[in-house]
Amino acid sequence: MAIEIGINPLTWTNDDMPSLGGKTPLEVCLKEGSESGYAGFELGNKFPREASKLKPILDKFNLKLVSGWYSGFLLNRSVDEEIENAKRHIELLRTMGCKVFIFCELSYCIHGSISTPLRNRVPFQKNRWIEYGKKLNEFSMFLKEQGLQLVYHHHMGTIIQNENEINKLMQNTSDEVGLLFDTGHAYFAGADLSRILVNWKHRIHHVHCKDIRKDVLDYVKNSNLSFLNAVLKGVFTVPGDGIIDYSSIFKLLNDNDYEGWLVIEAEQDPSIAEPLIYARMGYENILKLAKETNLNINQI
Repeated sequence: MAIEIGINPLTWTNDDMPSLGGKTPLEVCLKEGSESGYAGFELGNKFPREASKLKPILDKFNLKLVSGWYSGFLLNRSVDEEIENAKRHIELLRTMGCKVFIFCELSYCIHGSISTPLRNRVPFQKNRWIEYGKKLNEFSMFLKEQGLQLVYHHHMGTIIQNENEINKLMQNTSDEVGLLFDTGHAYFAGADLSRILVNWKHRIHHVHCKDIRKDVLDYVKNSNLSFLNAVLKGVFTVPGDGIIDYSSIFKLLNDNDYEGWLVIEAEQDPSIAEPLIYARMGYENILKLAKETNLNINQI
């Protein structure tokens, strides 16, 4: 498949802080996303979780379901327990024709606590890499049998946050475990984005595109803020509106023959960053950068 451009509803309504965009109806998100040119949406907290209800809503706006976040606790669960917990989510993704399963380990995470500074993050326990890798391999193989590719979402405030932890995760798992490459979270964590793309190109099956406001990031780090306060301060924005070199990223994706989704996921306060304006800006910037780097985008 060619590359398609999707968006996460975080632009309109926030899962970690439901008060942000809390009164915005789902249909407004979908209508504005469709009008901006997007081919699909990832799941958010206002989406029905039954395919029989969700499909007609997306069809109304000619949208696909890209995938959706799954909160994993595999570090402290058995594989069978994780599979049992994920069954409804797996069935929804399969029925809706999704190809990837977005997995993020939330054991000991702090990203959802507005009062906990990012410096207080609990890093991955060094003696558990082999154990965790085996469990993640087994869970990934189960998903493969269901027609879904697991893509691991590295994320600020979780036990897999920085480049070293991403490398360790990949080194201790098989190729069945894919990687969700998130530009904003990688830059926030101080990673070398190009190096991750080169080192793990064969395992990157999903890409989240968000940009960083460097002045805000510097303030966040110097002020010892929490992840949610960083979001409220405006650390994230859409591609092309911040410091990240997307031309280099897209060139590497093109060199690596990347196929799949590019998903704009730039959580901001919608009362400050007008969702429709930023949705359109993100889409137009992605198209412009893609053309400059010969990235093959399937436009609707």
